[in-house]
This record gives sequence, C-alpha cells and structure tokens, in this order.
Amino acid sequence: MIARISTLSRASQAWTTCWRSFGTMISEDRKKAMEGQGWDIVGGHSATKLCRWTKSMLQGKGGCYKHSFYGIMSHRCMEHTPNVSCANKCVFCWRNHINPVALNWKFDVDEPEELLRLSLEKHYATIERQCLSPNALEHRKTEAREVRHCALSLVGEPVAYPRVSEFLSLLHRRRISSFLVTNGQFPEALAALPRVTQLYLSCDGADKEMLKAAGRPLFADFWERFLDSLSILSTRGERTVCRLTLMRHVNMEQLDDWANLLQRGSPDFVELKGATLAPIFQKSGLNTQNMPTHAEVKQFAEALVAHLPGYELACEHEHSVSVLLASSRFCDGGGCWKSWIDFERFADIWDNEAVTALDYAATTPEWALYGSP
Repeated sequence: MIARISTLSRASQAWTTCWRSFGTMISEDRKKAMEGQGWDIVGGHSATKLCRWTKSMLQGKGGCYKHSFYGIMSHRCMEHTPNVSCANKCVFCWRNHINPVALNWKFDVDEPEELLRLSLEKHYATIERQCLSPNALEHRKTEAREVRHCALSLVGEPVAYPRVSEFLSLLHRRRISSFLVTNGQFPEALAALPRVTQLYLSCDGADKEMLKAAGRPLFADFWERFLDSLSILSTRGERTVCRLTLMRHVNMEQLDDWANLLQRGSPDFVELKGATLAPIFQKSGLNTQNMPTHAEVKQFAEALVAHLPGYELACEHEHSVSVLLASSRFCDGGGCWKSWIDFERFADIWDNEAVTALDYAATTPEWALYGSP
C-alpha cells in the first residue's frame, strides 16, 4: 500500500491555501469508473494509462508526433500523471472529464518514491501483456521493458502535486526524461518547478474570452494566472513549448492576438494540433465540424508563422493533425533543424544549473521535417 503524508512541501505553501486534508482524492466510485476505461490508478491521486502509440511502435507501426518532433521512442514512454485533478474543464478534453476538479490541494499526499515505483510496476505489467501479441517486435519488446520517457500529460495538473519536484528528480536519476504539461493556472507552483526535459504550456485561447470558451477554467482570475504562467515560461532555461489545440470556429482566428500571446511566453517551440473527436464533444456543444483537417492546421501554421518573427515551420505529423513551429535558434541556417533531443546528454547534465535548451538538442531527421514526403 502506498504511503501517504498530510504535510505539504515548502514550495507548495505559496499557492496551496487549504490545510485540512479531505483524505484520498480518487473516490472508490471514480476509481472503478476509471479502471473500467483502462486506467491504472496509483495511490490516492495518480494514474497511468497505456498510450496507443506505445502499442503501435512496439508493433513497428510508427510513433506519435513526439517521435517525429522530438525523437521520443513511443514504445519506451510511460504516460502518467501525479495528480488527476484539474482546474479546467476543457471543451475538447480527450479524457471526457472523468477526473475530479480542484483549485487547491486538500488531499493526502502520496510519497513520490512509492508513486514512481508503483507507476512503473503497473506500466510494465501492461507492457508484458502487449508483448504477448504475435505482432510485437522482439527487439522492441526488450526496449519497452526499460522506460526512458515519462509524459506527464495523461490528465490533470502535474505541477499541483505538492511533491512534484522530488518526483521529477527520481525520474531523472533513473535517466527517464520528463515531458510535463501545465494549463497555466498555478503560476507560483510553475515558478518553483525544477528543470524538466521539456515544459509545455497549454494555450487554448488567444484572449480572455476565447480561453474561457475553450478551456473553461474554474479560477475567477484565470486570465491573470495564465498570463503570469506565460511570463514565467519565458524565463525558463530548459526546452519550452506552447501547445495550441485548434478547433474550427472556436480558436483559429485572431492571428495577431495569437502572435502577441506567444511572444509573451517566448517558447522554443509552438505545437499546433487539431482537436480530435472525443465523447465529450456533444456535451460541450461541439461536433465533427469543429475538427480541422491537417491541411487546415498547416494553413493556420503558415499564416501564424508570418506573424511570429524568429520562428519557422519545422515539422509535421499528419496522423496527429499536428505542425511544429520552432525558434530559429534551433536551425543552423542551412535547413538543418535540431528539434530532436539528445536524451543521453540530458540524463548526464540535468542537475547542472547552467544547462540550456540547446545543450541537449539533436538533429531532426529529414523525414520529420515540414513538407517532407
């Protein structure tokens, strides 16, 4: 059984206002519902779930957009969250709001060591079941049995876990890279966050009303929190990404506003991804007419980059309806992009305070570049 504590870390005290513990975050009823949909619940507030791209790459069928854009080996990636609760109710949520909401931490806190141990244990058990398939490639079975990437993007808000700093250090000491996604509603926690391999900020609207309509944030001062998070992003030394989930007739206009917003965050990369169909669509008032095609996402990318000095079209992944814009700092000027990550290099230097994003950049293969056949 996972150990739990009720004391919050010093870094979390600046933004956590609720000191009384309400016990376990994930109720038994919610746990049953999530497990019924293939989730592996870990402790009282965390979860893992096998990504379909992990299975795909294990069988030699190709990887996710993060493989094309950054070099992640999808079959060696664990999709995880140390905190299933969220402060947004996004209209496009691909997890269909199965998780709870929370504006502050009011739950027991699981020990990060046990959290990681049990998460890996559950992930490896799932991998072993996938390895039984006659379609799984032998050499990839061996590789998949040693996780090298952790996508902290499954659901919820990772930075709100009071001991996320320790959890990240445990990953990096195991030479596991970290891809952490935040909705930008906990800026003080974001400012206290230690280095990750790649830090994402979800950007769902170019202005206050657009963000309210698409992200449906629960904080009254959600816009100020989001802008503060963008400003913090611009000061970070590791690789940073602003990720836009695009919906036709919802947030694919106002290019000048988008450009101004992104310049505030000054990310290394901008991911543009078309929203994909989710059961929540009908409840949110959306339908397939709100799902842009890859051609439309490319058109948006080409229009947006014209408003963003210092950025260029770098990569695309048609299956994921995704395009990557990258800072010109990651291009040598001769068309050679370095959007990929040297993961071994990062594992060697992650705890060096002087590390910059370019210190662990690697050359992007030609097949992943924008416009490649």
